[in-house]
Order: sequence, then structure tokens, then C-alpha cells
Amino acid sequence: MNNINFKNFTEAGQTVLKFLYQRFGYNLWMITRTEGDDWIVLQAEDNRYNVKSGQVFRWSDSFCSHMVQGKAPKIAPRSQDIPLYANAPIGKQVDIKAYIGQPLIKEDGSLFGTLCAIDPQPQSESIMKEAGLIDLLGQMLSYILQGELREVEQIRQRERFKEEALSDSLTGLFNRRAWNNLIGLEEERCKRYGHPTAILMIDLNNLKTVNDSLGHDAGDDLIQKAARALKNCVRSNDIVARLGGDEFAILSIENNLMNAELLVNRVLQAFAEVNVSAAIGLAMRNPTYGLFQAIKEADEKMYKHKKFLKSASY
Repeated sequence: MNNINFKNFTEAGQTVLKFLYQRFGYNLWMITRTEGDDWIVLQAEDNRYNVKSGQVFRWSDSFCSHMVQGKAPKIAPRSQDIPLYANAPIGKQVDIKAYIGQPLIKEDGSLFGTLCAIDPQPQSESIMKEAGLIDLLGQMLSYILQGELREVEQIRQRERFKEEALSDSLTGLFNRRAWNNLIGLEEERCKRYGHPTAILMIDLNNLKTVNDSLGHDAGDDLIQKAARALKNCVRSNDIVARLGGDEFAILSIENNLMNAELLVNRVLQAFAEVNVSAAIGLAMRNPTYGLFQAIKEADEKMYKHKKFLKSASY
């Protein structure tokens, strides 16, 4: 690893994982992200276990969850000798006889995830002498990660400024083309860092009725009221778009399910205050499938909500 200048966290991670595998063996080396009880594989150097980037395990089942709390050692050449490791549920899913773990830390000191390794055979106790090197590599990855995460919001602002030309003339929101572009860019960040992200798909219920009975000026006013309500509900780093007609969407970045559900409630309350009726579908990004699948899932839930509202009005 001498004289290597890393371009980004992904490149640094790939290099570190290859180096550690070549130096120490161990059939699986990973860089992971923990979010709630999700333990997300961001990168893997896998030579046996068939683990791939994007796979999700339960954090509470893992060896790493005990390691980061200081309840079990960072290096366990014979992990079965450590009761917490021997009884960890993940050991029933995959064959683990040796373990290495190192926390990856955010700038505020909170846990981002781990650098870790497992092997199906007990390993030499000599690995204990390499604790300093493994710790150093974990600190280096944490430092690179922290620098990138500081820059992410500036990058997002530049991307949005570039897409501002692709705005909906009636509402000033991003249009469908800008939405698709920004979704693609955010998906790449989600893959790299494992950010939790929510999608809300929104469809106004009575636009056609308003257009037919009161005219298109009244319909335009309804659309503008809905757009203003949405902009007032979201955070500054969220994306709001009008996809066409009576359809809107929100990309709620770095947001968990609980807060995304609160956002849905805020939107419904804001709509009620301005006499706008709408159906909403919410879906969280699944690391295995990504944001574009979350959009489909949110869209399906929105149509189910729309059918429910229609049936309830009869």
C-alpha cells in the first residue's frame, strides 16, 4: 500500500480489503454500515461466503455489535472460545471460527459501521500482534469517510443548482427529468455510504374534478397550493418534484422509517390545512434493490391508498 493516493472512500476500502486478505487470509473481509438494526455490506473481499455489496444482516445478530460495545475482543483467532461470539445468531447463518473487527467512526464520534473479517477455520494467535495495523487502517478509513461526508452536502447543492433549469414552470419544483437525474446521483451515494433514504409518491385526488367544474385556473391553483405545502414540510436537503399532472414525489435523504412516517403525517396535515386531498405511498430504500425499486414500491402503495380513499368516500 506504499505511495497510494486514494481518490475516495470506495477506492480506499477496496484497496484495504485486498491488502488485508493478501496479508492475513481470512475468507471474508467487509466494510459495513449499521443503521438501526440493519447491518449493510458496503464492500466485500469474499473468497468463500458468497457475500455481496448491498446484502443486509441484522446488526444485533452480529459479532461486531458486541465488539463495538467493548463486550468482546476486536480480534478472536478462535471465536468459539468467546461466549458472546459462540452464541451470536449470525454464527447459525454462516460458519465462523475466527473474527476480526474494527469500528469505523463518524466525525461526531458516533458509529458508522465496521471493518471486519471472518473465517471458517480457527486462525493463528500471531494475528494478535497485528492489532495496531488493523486499528490504523480502520482509523484511516474513518478519516477518509469523514472528509467525504463533509463534502456530500456541497456536492448535492451543486447537483441541484445544475438541475434547476429542469424545473416545472407552474410550481418551480424539479420536473420528472431532474428527479430521475437526482435519484440516480443519490443512489450512487447510497451504495457507497449506506444512507437510509425514503421515497414518498403523492397523487392529488380531485384535480380532474376541479378542472372540470371550476376550470383550469382553479386546477392550477390547487397544484400550486399542494407544491407550497410540500416545500414547507421537507428539510432543506430533501428533493421535491412534480412528475406531471397531479403527481408529486419527495426524496427524503438520510432519513429513517420513523422520521419518514412523521413526514407523511406532516404532509397530510399541511394538505388538510389548505383543503387539498391526496393519496401518499411511502417506501424505504432497500440496500439490496435501491432507490428505483423503492419508487415502484411507493407508487404501488400510493395507488392502494387512493383506492382506499375512493372506497371510503362511497
